[in-house]
Amino acid sequence: MRFAISIPQYADADFDPSAFRSYMARAEELGFESAWTSEQVLGSAPLLGPIELMSYAAAITERIRLGVSMLILPLYSPLHLAKSLSSVDQLSRGRLDVGLGLGGRFRMFPAFGVDPSTLVARFNESLDLIETLWSEEKVDFEGRFWQLKDAQMEPKPWQKPRPPLWFGGAAPPALRRAVKRGDGFFGAGSQTTQQFIDQVAVVRDAMQESGRADFKIAKRVYVTVDDDEARARTRMGEALEKLYGYFGIKVLDGAVVGSPATCIRGLAEVRDAGAEMILLHPLVDELAQMERLAAEVMPAL
Repeated sequence: MRFAISIPQYADADFDPSAFRSYMARAEELGFESAWTSEQVLGSAPLLGPIELMSYAAAITERIRLGVSMLILPLYSPLHLAKSLSSVDQLSRGRLDVGLGLGGRFRMFPAFGVDPSTLVARFNESLDLIETLWSEEKVDFEGRFWQLKDAQMEPKPWQKPRPPLWFGGAAPPALRRAVKRGDGFFGAGSQTTQQFIDQVAVVRDAMQESGRADFKIAKRVYVTVDDDEARARTRMGEALEKLYGYFGIKVLDGAVVGSPATCIRGLAEVRDAGAEMILLHPLVDELAQMERLAAEVMPAL
């Protein structure tokens, strides 16, 4: 079982850059494989941008891998995104993981100049262009949305042929696209374990059809360790409302909260559902939670 940890991302009144540096150093000391950000461009939660945060994290760490789950790919210029991600991979000396998603229909796509009816086409063409820019010295590209002639982009990513690509999604076409185009599937923290089980079934069918044995499966889990389970649920509910309430989304059933024994059972269900890596995402008291997870929960899994 492999474990990742979330990167503190709230730039509220309590944000302290020195505490952030201590948290990242401790995450390395505790042996987490990777640390992950998320993305929320529009929303009431004061989340720092994931690419900027990974760049900062790369400067203050040495070994831990750094990831984002998920960038909503159709909202980006693929040229700017290719350059930014390549730069982070260079700065971290090949420690970058990239999560990409199509995006839920609740997002304000017109605010980004994107027609919601073109999301899949934009996703596929953006991915084609990014991978081409990362691999070819000179690029000729004639797409529906982007055209390049004899273009060059340097530097390429440190990792060859590119950083690992993790795909999100819930619908079967998105899950099959993940197996076809990516290196792994990352289940959302807002989804229940049962939903994850159903998604893994589709992913494994697609893996068998395509003959892929190297495809990875992971899941984000919102988690709070607290011997007072009622207090844990209340605090988690408040934190999730802060994160998702802006979008009118109610999320709690997918979270794992309570005593160490309760959290072990909940995370074991995610493991048994097919997760090879679990991203542990405490939303309150992040450093203290990371310590308790490492000492009281992870060893039992």
